[in-house]
Amino acid sequence: MKWTHVGYVLLLSALSILFLYPLLWLVSASVKPNNEIFSSIGLIPSEIIWGAYERGWEGVGRTSFSRFFSNTFLLVIPVVLFTMVSSLMVAYGFARFKFPLKKLFFALMISTLMLPDAVIIIPRYILFRNFGWLNTYLPFYVPAIFAVNAFFIFLIVQFLRGIPRDLDEAAVIDGCNSFSTLLRVLLPLSVPALISVCIFQFIWTWNEFFNALIYINSVSKYTVALGLRMVLDNEGAVNWNQVMAMSVVTIVPCIIVFFLAQRYFVEGISTTGLKG
Repeated sequence: MKWTHVGYVLLLSALSILFLYPLLWLVSASVKPNNEIFSSIGLIPSEIIWGAYERGWEGVGRTSFSRFFSNTFLLVIPVVLFTMVSSLMVAYGFARFKFPLKKLFFALMISTLMLPDAVIIIPRYILFRNFGWLNTYLPFYVPAIFAVNAFFIFLIVQFLRGIPRDLDEAAVIDGCNSFSTLLRVLLPLSVPALISVCIFQFIWTWNEFFNALIYINSVSKYTVALGLRMVLDNEGAVNWNQVMAMSVVTIVPCIIVFFLAQRYFVEGISTTGLKG
């Protein structure tokens, strides 16, 4: 049994190194000379070039990555908060209330998960253009306010179904109305699911490229994803070590957020399959 355990540890260690290799290569490429990046698969550079981070941070033209990062946080944080609140409210309605055509509405909501984004991108663009929302972050804020992502609603609904209804009844006996029950009883218990929603939405919005490219036209409002692409478009000979350096800096916030909330994330995902 002992040797079997050692074998499992060695196997998992080898697999972890295999999966971590692309990330390690990215970090290594950010400090390699430009002509050495694609000539070798090794991780140890012949010469460490720390200046790639400083030069890469300068960005393109008069727009540095400081602006790109501030724009990204300005976009991501409200979207995450709006999504968390709106998804919780809608999920609470589906999980705890009875109303006509509830099952039909829930089925229609779930069916939107199978709707390709390419199908609605043109009418959605026309709608936002008519509203005058182009070149602003409103095309991201407003859908988040109205809980358009069915995946998050479904995730929270499944979590709420695992919370006994006896707690709701006890809260009503104590004088709580529906909103107070949600705020004082269900909300504290739903923290793992809400953390999962925040992590998913943070990472997805942080890495958003296609929709940001369509709705945002001004370089001064570009996010880091668009900023990285602009660096590639505006350079005749691409300084790949600078691109890799800014790619490393770009993924750091996502990694930090995930590991800080990892315990809640695993708990939220593992319990969303329960039903009360």
